[in-house]
Amino acid sequence: MDPPLTSCNFDIVIVGASFSGAACAIAAAQRGLRVCVLERKRDPGETLRTTGIIVKEAAERTLLNELPASMTRRIEEVRLYAPNLKQIALAAPGYYFLTTDTPAVMRWLADRMRAHGVDLRLGCAFTGCERIGNGWQVDGLGPARYLVGADGARSRVARHCGLGEVRHFLYGIEYEFPGACLTRPGALHCFISKRYAPGYIGWLAQSPTGVQAGLALRHDPVNARVPDIDGFLLRVGIAGGLPRHLKPGHTRAGLIPCSGPVFDMARDRAILTGDAAGIVSPVTAGGIHSAWEHGWAVGRAIASSLRDGGSAPEQIAIEAAPRFRTKRALRWAYDRLQFDWPFDLLLHSPPLRWAAEQVYFHKRR
Repeated sequence: MDPPLTSCNFDIVIVGASFSGAACAIAAAQRGLRVCVLERKRDPGETLRTTGIIVKEAAERTLLNELPASMTRRIEEVRLYAPNLKQIALAAPGYYFLTTDTPAVMRWLADRMRAHGVDLRLGCAFTGCERIGNGWQVDGLGPARYLVGADGARSRVARHCGLGEVRHFLYGIEYEFPGACLTRPGALHCFISKRYAPGYIGWLAQSPTGVQAGLALRHDPVNARVPDIDGFLLRVGIAGGLPRHLKPGHTRAGLIPCSGPVFDMARDRAILTGDAAGIVSPVTAGGIHSAWEHGWAVGRAIASSLRDGGSAPEQIAIEAAPRFRTKRALRWAYDRLQFDWPFDLLLHSPPLRWAAEQVYFHKRR
C-alpha cells in the first residue's frame, strides 16, 4: 500500500464532471477513497457539447439505469436518409436508445457524486500541476496521489502532464427546439450528405424537452468550416418531420474526437479518460457508454491499487480502453471515399442495410 503524502487531502483529483469523470469519481468513492472533482462550470448542466444519447447497454448496466424517467425518452427505431432524402427504417428486436434532458442528467450526476461523498467543486478550473514524489501537486488544491483528466477533447491535464492528445476531430453543432415535436418522435433520424456533413451525418431526435437537431463534419484545422446547420434544416426539416419556422432555444457546439484512443493515455499516476483519452466511436461519435465504462474501470483500478496493492492503474486504464480497430478503418474509408450517389442508389439494398445495422445496433440482429 502507498505511504501517505504529506498533507494529502485527496487520493484522486479528477478534472471534469463529465460522464467519465463522474463514473471514475463514484467508483473510487464507493471504495472509500477521498475524491475531489474540479469542474470549471458553476452549473454542470450549462454549455454542454454532448447530444446525450444513451445506448441500451449504458441504460441497463451502469448507474445510469437509476436516471429518473422524466429525464429520458425511449427511441426504438433509426430512420436513415440518403442525400436524395429517400429513407429506410432500421430496428433490432429489444434494442433502444434513450434521448435525454442532458442538462438535467448532468445535474443529477453531480448530486450522485455528492451523495457518494465526492468533494465536487463547481466553478473551479484546473490551471496546472507539478509532479511530486508519489503523486501530483495540483495548483490551488494541494497534493493528490492520482490525477485523472476527464476534461474533454482539448484536455489541459494531458498537456500539463505530458500525456497523449487527441489529434483528429469532428466539429458538431446542435440546436435544441424546446417544446417541439417531430412527426415521428419514436425514431432517431439520421441524414447522409457530403454537402452538409462531409465525414459524418446530420440528425433529428425527439428528447424529453423538445427536438434536438444537429450536424457534424470532419474538422480540418487548416480550412476550418462551421457546419451550415440552417441550410441543412431547410433541406431536411420537412422530410424529418420538423415543424417549420421554429427558433432554436439553445445551441451546442464543439469538437468530437474521431481517431480512437490516444497514445500514452496514462503514465506516472496521471490518467486520461472519456473524450480526453479519445474514447469515442470513430464512426458514430457515440461516447457515453464507452466513457462511463472506462472511467469506472479507472476509478476501481486506483482504489484497488491504493487499498489492496493491486495492479498498476495506468496499465489497467490502457487495457480497458476500447481499440475501435474496425471503426477506425471505417472512419478512414468514409473520410476518403464518401460520395452521395452510392447512398442514393443503394439505400434499400441488403448490403447497405446490413452495414447500417452493424453501425447502429452493434451486430444485434
